[in-house]
Amino acid sequence: MDAIDDKILRALEADGRISNLQLAERVGLSPSACLRRVQCLESEGIIVGYRAILDRTKLGAGLVIFVTVGLSGQLKRDSQAFEQAMMNAPEVRECHNVTGSVEYLLRVEVADLAAYKTFHSDTLGTLPQVSSITSHVCLASSKDLRA
Repeated sequence: MDAIDDKILRALEADGRISNLQLAERVGLSPSACLRRVQCLESEGIIVGYRAILDRTKLGAGLVIFVTVGLSGQLKRDSQAFEQAMMNAPEVRECHNVTGSVEYLLRVEVADLAAYKTFHSDTLGTLPQVSSITSHVCLASSKDLRA
């Protein structure tokens, strides 16, 4: 990794659909040299994919809630069962195993509070390994660099 690779990564992070020609101009390389570097970054696993950024509000999921979840047990099977349940829950956009007083931090996206109440009761509330749930409604996001 050098300064040019860093420029390439920043440009692709900002616009994953930028053409190789535009990218090459932006970072000061020939198109062929730029393409070789991008391919190298991909083959080394530094660039792991490209995504579309969706306006979730236009898709009916305008409410974001961050949820901390504590588990009743510390066994591997408890974590695995919880993680599998979250993989099967379409409302859960992110599931992070964290350190501290709880085991998981979730990013949940739903249409409204009624939809969240259903998720809270019918999904989280039915898992035997869940011992605590704390919900934090997101009022606004001033910075969000997820792609």
